[in-house]
Amino acid sequence: MLRLLSIELHKLRYNKSAKVISIVYFVLITFIALIASIEFNFGNINFRVADQGIFNFPYIWHFNTYIAAILKIFLAIVIVSMMANEYSHRTLKQNLIDGLSKKEFVLSKFITVAGFAFISTLFVFIVSMILGLSFSDFTEIGIIFSNLEYLLAYFIKLLGFFSFCLFLGVLVKRSAFALGFLLIWTIFETIVYGLFKWRFFKGTETAENIAQFFPLESMSNLIVEPFSRIGAIKSAASQLGEGFTKSYAVHWENILIVLAWTFIFIYLSYVVVKKRDL
Repeated sequence: MLRLLSIELHKLRYNKSAKVISIVYFVLITFIALIASIEFNFGNINFRVADQGIFNFPYIWHFNTYIAAILKIFLAIVIVSMMANEYSHRTLKQNLIDGLSKKEFVLSKFITVAGFAFISTLFVFIVSMILGLSFSDFTEIGIIFSNLEYLLAYFIKLLGFFSFCLFLGVLVKRSAFALGFLLIWTIFETIVYGLFKWRFFKGTETAENIAQFFPLESMSNLIVEPFSRIGAIKSAASQLGEGFTKSYAVHWENILIVLAWTFIFIYLSYVVVKKRDL
C-alpha cells in the first residue's frame, strides 16, 4: 500500500496545476475565519457575524464542515485531471508495463482519493479548533468534543464524491468532459427529484425516500444546512409564529448509502480499466 501511495505522490509532485488548485482549496477553507470579521451597520445597530454563535462549540463542527464541503469541487478538478493525465501522458500504460496490475492501479487511485479526504478533514478540524477556541462562548472539554460526527460525515462525503469523480475520470478520459458529465448528472438528479416531488408523488414523502438513494443527493444528506440553527434566525422565526422541526443530526443510514456508492464507483472504475484496451 505504501508503494502504491509513493507512486501517486511522485506523480502529484510534478503536477503543477494539481498543486496550485490544492493550495487554493485549503486557502479558501482558511477564509472561513474572515466571516468572523464581517460586520454590518444598520443605523445605530452593529451586527457582527461572529457574535451570532456560528463559531460556538459544538455548532462550529456543523457550520464549518458544511461550508468546507461546498469547496470540494476544487479537489474534484485535481482528481479528474489526475486521471486525464494518466491517459494523455500514457503513465497508466507505463505503470502496467512496469508490473503494476490494473487492480493495484485503481487501488492506488482510491488511496489517493482517501488521502485527499483525510487531509481535508484534518485541516477543517484544525481550523475549527482555532476558531472555536478564539470565539466560542463554551470551552468545556465535553462541549468542544461533542458533535464530532460531523467530521466523520464530512470525510465520508468527500470520499464518496471523490470516488464518483475518479470513476468519471476513468470513464471519460478527459477532465473537461468528466466535469461536464458531473454537472449534467447534478441537473439530472434535480430534474428527476422535481418530477417525483411535484408530478408523481405530490403531498407525500415518497420523493424524498427515493431521492435519498441518488448518489449526489445521498452525499448532500450527510450534512444538512446549518443556518436555520443560528439563534437569531430561530428568534425571528418564533416571533413570526414559525418553528423548526428539522433534524440536523448525522444519520447512520445516510453514511451507509454513501459508503455503498463509494464501493460501487471504485468497483466500476476497476471494471472499466480491466476491460479497456490500454
